[in-house]
Amino acid sequence: MREFTQTEAIDLVGRFEAGQEIPERMRADVRLLGSLLGRVLRESGTPGLYEDVERLRLATIHAYTDETPEAFENAASIADSFTIERADEVARAFTAYFHLVNLAEEHQRVRVLRERDGRPDRENATDSVAAAFVTLAAEVGDETALQRLQALRFHPVFTAHPTEARRRAISTSIRRLAAFLEEHDASLRNGADQRRAERRMLEEIDTLWRTAPLRPEKPSPTDEVRAVMAVFDETLYTAIPHVYRRVDDALQGPAAGGRAPVVRPFVRVGSWVGGDRDGNPFVTASVTRKAAAIASEHVLLGLERTANRIGRGLTLDAASTPPSDALLALWQRLKGADEDAATEIAKRSPNEPHRRILLLIARKIAATRSRDADLAYVDPEELLGDLRVVQDSLVQARAPRQAYGHLQQLIWQVETFGFHLTELEVRQHSAVHRKVLAELEAGGPRSEQAEEVLDVFRAVSFLQKRYGPRAAGRYIVSFTQSAEDLANVHRLARYATSDADRPVLDVIPLFETFADLQAAPRILAEIIDHPEFAARLDATGRRLEVMLGYSDSSKDVGPVAANLALYVAQAAIAAWAQENRIELTLFHGRGGALGRGGGPANSAVLAQPPHSVDGRFKLTEQGEVIFARYGDPAIAMRHIDQVAAAVLMASAPSIEERNRSAAARFADVAATMDTASRARFFDLVKAPGFAPWFAQVTPMEEVGLLALGSRPARRGLSVESLEDLRAIPWVFAWTQARINLAGWFGLGSALEAVGDEALLRQAYREWPLFQTMVDNVAMSLAKADHRIARRYLALGDRDDLAELVMSEMELTRAWVVRVTAATDVLENKPVLQRAVKMRSPYVDALSLLQLRALRQLRADAAAGAPADPDQQRLLLLSVSGVAAGLQNTG
Repeated sequence: MREFTQTEAIDLVGRFEAGQEIPERMRADVRLLGSLLGRVLRESGTPGLYEDVERLRLATIHAYTDETPEAFENAASIADSFTIERADEVARAFTAYFHLVNLAEEHQRVRVLRERDGRPDRENATDSVAAAFVTLAAEVGDETALQRLQALRFHPVFTAHPTEARRRAISTSIRRLAAFLEEHDASLRNGADQRRAERRMLEEIDTLWRTAPLRPEKPSPTDEVRAVMAVFDETLYTAIPHVYRRVDDALQGPAAGGRAPVVRPFVRVGSWVGGDRDGNPFVTASVTRKAAAIASEHVLLGLERTANRIGRGLTLDAASTPPSDALLALWQRLKGADEDAATEIAKRSPNEPHRRILLLIARKIAATRSRDADLAYVDPEELLGDLRVVQDSLVQARAPRQAYGHLQQLIWQVETFGFHLTELEVRQHSAVHRKVLAELEAGGPRSEQAEEVLDVFRAVSFLQKRYGPRAAGRYIVSFTQSAEDLANVHRLARYATSDADRPVLDVIPLFETFADLQAAPRILAEIIDHPEFAARLDATGRRLEVMLGYSDSSKDVGPVAANLALYVAQAAIAAWAQENRIELTLFHGRGGALGRGGGPANSAVLAQPPHSVDGRFKLTEQGEVIFARYGDPAIAMRHIDQVAAAVLMASAPSIEERNRSAAARFADVAATMDTASRARFFDLVKAPGFAPWFAQVTPMEEVGLLALGSRPARRGLSVESLEDLRAIPWVFAWTQARINLAGWFGLGSALEAVGDEALLRQAYREWPLFQTMVDNVAMSLAKADHRIARRYLALGDRDDLAELVMSEMELTRAWVVRVTAATDVLENKPVLQRAVKMRSPYVDALSLLQLRALRQLRADAAAGAPADPDQQRLLLLSVSGVAAGLQNTG
């Protein structure tokens, strides 16, 4: 094993860092955090830990920059030489390093966003709602553009799909470190403050090191609800109205804040957490009720505090700001309901009528939270009515800045979140409905499963009565294969509830497999004549929601064919909706990983077929994506602004024409790619013995041991059946093996089948769907590593399948480089390329530790010996670390 001298080490690391072109302030952050971690390893690790971490770090950097077999073997031999106890510590150290690097990168993003927001040219940014409005208005006119802006809807839906490999305790520690890093930035001009900030960071990194990185047991669905609530409390509650404010400021200029806003709330937050029971026996009707109660508690507490804060600051004297007659009438009404409090508030605010009202409103919100029926608001609309009386009174008193300032933001919060916070959605598998209905129609005693299915409808009815109709009511049917699958939901509701208690239901089909996507227009055409569906269409102004599954379609026919099929399905559904005068919302079931529809959401929106967006975009957000996109206020605001801008622009005539004409122009290319990619994918997944081989060469089985989420990794069947393996472990396992097959497999063969490089480069320039697909594959390939991939594939005894995978990887990489006219993947995405390259050698270190554990576990299994718990722990530690390094799981 080669050892590096201090001079060689400094030179090696220096050359590696210089090649990444890291911004200087970010480089300083990484060095600071890395040095603090090194100090913690010396102080708190076992003797020699820091030196062993450095040995492996230098060896993997050398192997990454050298690429000779000897350099890679040297790194592998170091990883293999550690005792199991030392390997455990080293894996934890590299994982901690990734958490710190991710933090530094996020901090740099926030820093850049703040600097850009402070520049006078920010309003000219091309990917903001304000800029999109200006561009759209130039095409369709100001009045039409304003109508579209005011009808805009962006609807992220948070799910509990188990793809967040970090413990919540780790995430919380990182958030505290982020605050200390902010303090450190502010303290650079003051030596004493700087030392204090570094001391606090050192203490927190020591806490991070000492915190167990793996959850001892799976979280319950209620735990998952509370984890999502942390994002609401820390970010979304204030970030979303700030986005509205920024857009209004940009559109109204100096007049903003002094007159009524032109922006209407365009974000709605949905949730499957506590509602998604497809394959999760732990999500019950009781859990659904608890999830809604927790969410309502959080939002009502937020509204109460906000109303109190605004009320305390609204010290406007009646002489300068006289109350309107409506405000005086409201005071009498509120005073009559809460006389003692009104008397006390009047003493503290003797001549401040607007202040008095806000403070009493805050008390009514508190009563709503505590279920005090005598004082509580009936629904959010009643609260909005009171707030608008205050706002109108301020306008009449010529105090528009108070009317449209903080008070307007409170109004936006009520309009966005209501009393429910998230619109809780129920999801269940169509097969479960069929089974329960057959049992009910046969008569006799009801099974536990049947009672639970029926109790869900009672729970939805209860939630609608308690929190308002927006609180719940969307019911998603997984694996919808016929109109009857949708009608069955209404049949079950009739079994569960009386006419008086029946909930209002929007039944949403989820088309997941390739065959289901093709059948979607026929199924929709049949279901809208069903009595309950027809009545609901009439009640909603012919609004209909349809969900598309990215994960299972990709696992069904491969990522290339799935992407093309999804586009065709969206175009067909959108055309059907237009013919039938239906206001369609397509709900995109996208995952975080590229094999599950992940990737930049804004570019995906702009690549959709004409009329498939029409100002409305709904998608699932899950696991690591929730915290990456919404964990920091500045990043959350930027993400919402970008996606909403794309949603607004997607219906611009120029964008629709570009997508329509490109789809027609490159239809033959799409057909060739579809046929070739699918054939190549089937060569692999339909090969005899593929499923057990996949389980052998990846940590698929072991991933199921990670306590990521409450939902089981499989639908209960064996690994012999890929159809019943969930899409998340399918993607997760390939990612861990550094192959990322679910994100790219088949594209190389597809492009080879087309063969015309000039035509494909033209398609990359002119066809948004193709460009998005190629860019996402480039990202997936950049995170793969052919040397490590070969070592995983060698764990199996199928050289034919291993060679098929590796040859397709090389072919795909070569064609992506040619199509993008580059010399390397991601060359045209320098920021992303830098992020991947900066992490790669450190991820390699964890992959080598994972490989040694996996080899031993496979050898034990072959010998019939029980799995070594120490090797299992090392493998799971490395899984968590690789996920942090790649910033992708499932």
